[in-house]
Amino acid sequence: MKGVICLSLAGIIWGGLFLAVRLVVGSIEAVPLVWCRYILAFFALYALGSYRHVDWRIQRKDWKLVALVGLIGQTLSIVTQESGTLLTSAQTGSTITAATPAFMVVFGCWILKEKMTLGRIMSVVLATIGVMLIVYDPDNFQVNLWGGILLMIAAITWALMAVFLKLLEHYSPIVLTFYGLIVALICLAPYSIWWLATQGDWNLLLSPTVLLSIGYMGVISTTGGFVLWNEGLLYMDASTAGLFMFWQPVVGTLLGWLLLGEPITLWFWLGFLLIVVGVVMAMSRNKS
Repeated sequence: MKGVICLSLAGIIWGGLFLAVRLVVGSIEAVPLVWCRYILAFFALYALGSYRHVDWRIQRKDWKLVALVGLIGQTLSIVTQESGTLLTSAQTGSTITAATPAFMVVFGCWILKEKMTLGRIMSVVLATIGVMLIVYDPDNFQVNLWGGILLMIAAITWALMAVFLKLLEHYSPIVLTFYGLIVALICLAPYSIWWLATQGDWNLLLSPTVLLSIGYMGVISTTGGFVLWNEGLLYMDASTAGLFMFWQPVVGTLLGWLLLGEPITLWFWLGFLLIVVGVVMAMSRNKS
């Protein structure tokens, strides 16, 4: 149950991420956007880790894998996700990144030798159909080819990172997220600093909308979401944990209804029901 709660909260938090990204379109590029949110997350994670007295040490043999998690997850996956969302729409981003759990099942069976059962496959299929029913609107579905490719890369790399994290589950989620952010900050710093110094419009960057969006992405989404996600992975198989990412488009749709006045149709409730069925099936299989 602790894994269910942590993974569900992470999915709910990330559901607001697509909306936050769309709010800064035209104000900042994807790479400096990720870098700025990671700076906030860096200090928030350090404060949280110090408060909880975590052990910051990493064994020498695990440093390569920790660096790989930072490169694949916090750097490549997040940059491609936000770049793709900026080029397309929140709905498109939700749809394509919803393929992540399917890749987690594949990587979990390939790398971690998790068993690929018919029930596990069916749970992913049902939840995926549910997501498609929620976010697919034939009259308002925009697909940019390059944006779609970037979002698919984000889905694959996120799934791969989640599987690698299972190999590091003997470390605190705060520690793994913190060191992953350091890797990403180093990789993204050169371009981000150059862009902010030469291309950034500081009147836009310092506007309340942009500051609040980056604050949400850095403190709530990156710090809270990553820690909850990594914590949840300690209690579930990677292939099962991936299903909880389906809460992202559900929350995104609800936020669109509450904040942007977007209608909720019968398709939403049908999709929501299928997602619930898929998650319950996955939990049942995980217990057995």
